[in-house]
Amino acid sequence: MRLPAAVRVAEVNVEELLTETQNVSARGLFFYLDRKLDEGSRIDVTLTFPPHITLTDSVRVRFSARVIRVGDWLPASRVGIAALIEDYEFLRSSAERVL
Repeated sequence: MRLPAAVRVAEVNVEELLTETQNVSARGLFFYLDRKLDEGSRIDVTLTFPPHITLTDSVRVRFSARVIRVGDWLPASRVGIAALIEDYEFLRSSAERVL
């Protein structure tokens, strides 16, 4: 499933990296970045699942994951990252009111 993704390396003060997932499952994610991440790195990945997938409104989810595989696959200018999902949380829309 290809979805826009924002990747942030946990515990590192680096800008958010924007990409698109190539595959998402209940246990993991695969995406490309323009830089390598270390295997074992903790990352946070935020995805927005669109209405045609949720069958309701768009849903934003933040996944806490651990990089388990890094490879220089095609396309040559990008690095493939496989990550194991360890936890997740649903994010409130900024338009929602907090009661």
